[in-house]
Amino acid sequence: MKLKKIHFIGFTFSLIILISDFIFFYGGSARDKNLFLFLLGLAITISILPFIISLMITNKKDEQISEMFLEFSRNLAESVNTGTPISKSIVNMRKKNYGSLSPYIEKLANQIDLGIPVHKALRSFAADVNNEVISRAVALIMEAERAGGDIDYILDSVAKSISEVEKLKKERKAAIYNLVVQGYIIFFIFIGIMLVMQFKILPLASGMSGFGSLTGNVGNLQDMSVASVASSSLNPENLSRQFLYLLLAQGFFAGITIGKLAEGSLKAGLKHSFVLVATAFLVATGANAYQSFSG
Repeated sequence: MKLKKIHFIGFTFSLIILISDFIFFYGGSARDKNLFLFLLGLAITISILPFIISLMITNKKDEQISEMFLEFSRNLAESVNTGTPISKSIVNMRKKNYGSLSPYIEKLANQIDLGIPVHKALRSFAADVNNEVISRAVALIMEAERAGGDIDYILDSVAKSISEVEKLKKERKAAIYNLVVQGYIIFFIFIGIMLVMQFKILPLASGMSGFGSLTGNVGNLQDMSVASVASSSLNPENLSRQFLYLLLAQGFFAGITIGKLAEGSLKAGLKHSFVLVATAFLVATGANAYQSFSG
């Protein structure tokens, strides 16, 4: 992925927040430490966000290219069916609007105009587009063109095959959409439960534990050691750290699962993991910072 203007803007804002965070809040009190972690997470999120946006734009563009190539294949098959050679058909379609695919088709037509063999121009076209569906379709077209077979039948079969693939993708995405929404809702509910336990339930349990230790047998050293271990394990700072680790792990693996189900790719799941992990970290550290300031 090439660095663009949006990436440098993200790095700049992230660096400003990071420097300010270390200057004003690093190594301070517990209140400053909570705010330091929140701003640290915010800086990291801002620095990574442009890459996630670029990944989403690339995936969207890839989907549009696949849809436009379906239209291009159909038009090419119709043109070849009329008796026009495949090379002349590609050149004739150079000026048609195929959206994101138009620059690649124009380059393909220009190469054929310059006298480059069709199979070499198609190979270069597939390499430039770098799309799995298009690569398979172009390989079939190249073999048919090189062998001199029934090219119009091959083109028609390619168009039908791409149409079925795109149809299956859309059906899977529609079927999985509800599961994706449910995954996000369940995770946000999980965050809410963790916050309620951290700030409402566990402080009550800690208070009850302390009360029981005071009213118990104070002279028994073994009971006192057990009570001290229990009180240290119920330390709010330790609890908040453990809850944060739990939320981050849950967010990462939930995002990977959502991406695999929705789009069939672990790479696509990274954007979901980023959203969930960043949300969990910012909400958890932000809640801790707010609690420390309000308390």
